[in-house]
Amino acid sequence: MRGNSKEFLLHGIFSIFMAVKLEDEIQQKKFKSEFHKLAINIAYSYNWMSYKNHTKFKNENITPQQYNVLRILRGQHPNPCNLKLVKERMLDRMSDASRIIDKLKTKGFVERHECPNDRRNVDLLITEKGLELLRALDHVDDDFKIVFKNLSASEARQLNDLLDKARG
Repeated sequence: MRGNSKEFLLHGIFSIFMAVKLEDEIQQKKFKSEFHKLAINIAYSYNWMSYKNHTKFKNENITPQQYNVLRILRGQHPNPCNLKLVKERMLDRMSDASRIIDKLKTKGFVERHECPNDRRNVDLLITEKGLELLRALDHVDDDFKIVFKNLSASEARQLNDLLDKARG
């Protein structure tokens, strides 16, 4: 991140209103290849998106990873799910799902029930407090329309297809 956080925030607001080239963002004019530039562009864009997500959840005292887990649990609600399912569905596979669940439990957003026969098997259930938090944050999905307002729906679909293809 360049400079202080105020400068970064102002830059982020400015860049929403106009398309900003990667070369200008990182002040690098040459890349080894278009594939090298693409890799750097994806990494830069990931961090740009992560910063935007972080600011949305900061007031609620949760992380984007905790939000992701709560959404997974809401998708299963009213049925419980196990930790393995949560890990498989998480966007950030490097996160420690058990630690995230423990923090959500401490905040009262998740109930955790250990299976008496097999302690490794744990049923997870989102609480009413967790559901209320998600209802208060449902606007986050709509905010992506603002974040990506420089793209049309068909361009967004094409970018989604290209990213799927690249991972394929």
